[in-house]
Amino acid sequence: MSPIKVGILGLGVVGGGTWKVLTRNAEEIARRAGRRIEVAAVAVRDIEKAKRLVGDQVLVTEDGMEVVRHPEIDIVVELIGGDTLARELIMEAIRQGKHVVTANKALLAKHGNEIFAAASAKGVMVAFEAAVAGGIPIIKAIREGLTANRIHWVAGIINGTTNFILSEMRSRGLAFNEVLAEAQRLGYAEADPTFDIEGVDAAHKLTLLASLAFGIPVQFDKAYIEGISSLAQEDISHAERLGYRIKLLGITRRRDEGIELRVHPTLVPTECLLANVEGAMNAVLVQGDMVGATLYYGQGAGELPTASAVVADLIDVTRLEAADPEHRVPHLAFQPDAMDDISILPIAEVQSSYYLRLRVEDRPGVLADIARILAEAGISIGSMFQEPHGISEADIIFLSHRAREGDIDSALERIHGLPFVRSKVTRLRVEDLV
Repeated sequence: MSPIKVGILGLGVVGGGTWKVLTRNAEEIARRAGRRIEVAAVAVRDIEKAKRLVGDQVLVTEDGMEVVRHPEIDIVVELIGGDTLARELIMEAIRQGKHVVTANKALLAKHGNEIFAAASAKGVMVAFEAAVAGGIPIIKAIREGLTANRIHWVAGIINGTTNFILSEMRSRGLAFNEVLAEAQRLGYAEADPTFDIEGVDAAHKLTLLASLAFGIPVQFDKAYIEGISSLAQEDISHAERLGYRIKLLGITRRRDEGIELRVHPTLVPTECLLANVEGAMNAVLVQGDMVGATLYYGQGAGELPTASAVVADLIDVTRLEAADPEHRVPHLAFQPDAMDDISILPIAEVQSSYYLRLRVEDRPGVLADIARILAEAGISIGSMFQEPHGISEADIIFLSHRAREGDIDSALERIHGLPFVRSKVTRLRVEDLV
């Protein structure tokens, strides 16, 4: 068969890696795909740099639309990021009847419903394995490997930057700002790390996982997002003493009342597999009713791991290119007319166990007053301990049993008003994930 022609938008880290994978493993890829996959055009900012990589046989242009509208291009690979120009280019590719491969989780989290609907109407594929967890094939696992299961929940470490920071804070006893600076020096964190450390990047990815797991529309705007920038070293230490490690988790869970969709620092028992994922690695734990818990672990970012996922999508699209669109795997795992309209639960309705730390005046009756407020809110204390702080103050650390978040918030509002409380209560969620 004649080669399938690919146009790449963006030849940065992932785009350059995609070129390397396609050229280094060309024969192996052709054996798997059934035909050769060849890059016919690339759109880049630096034309001369790109030509040094791809040579003279590939069209190099600054105009992404030229690639998208090129008559020989069968598949458009979008690797420029962002949600404005990338959206315009992908929508035009779909209008042109071209298949799309993208690593753009932010775009799909915000505009996925529109993009997938347009692709279905046109009979083309949009593949996005590289958008979540880099080289880990979690999209394919949920969309194809676990289709016999009713998924109960998905929980994952899906941002390597924050996992590196938390791992270093725990193992070396360093403060957040110190480790962030090191992460930037090592290239794990961007110069502006906001999307990573505030949980936005993880929420983009979790939004897609929730849609795949439960057959619901993409709803990033309803995700609860909390980052790690305000996490104190003492909470890392207290968690360790209690038998937990703190990880930034994305958690989505099916409940009778709706779907939980939340990203936040979480205390995870040290015996849990996710608690032992260190450094910049990613891991996703999926609980299905037939298989139980399955874990997917590996490099969640980087040139070649992410490019591996991009090329795997190219192979899949090549294999299925001639197939009847109705016989292809649906974009979000469920048939488009069978998507569920179940609502996303507000965070106040989520139930969890909680870690609470507050600084108080060290005098008789303090603990009794706090315990009374918690009891009146229906919150049961599982364990607690007290750490002296100076001469006249102490830190009290509680672990609660499962409670509704709205009840926790009400209790904390009352506790903050007590005259002997010297600081705002630190509140973290605790998940056993069993």
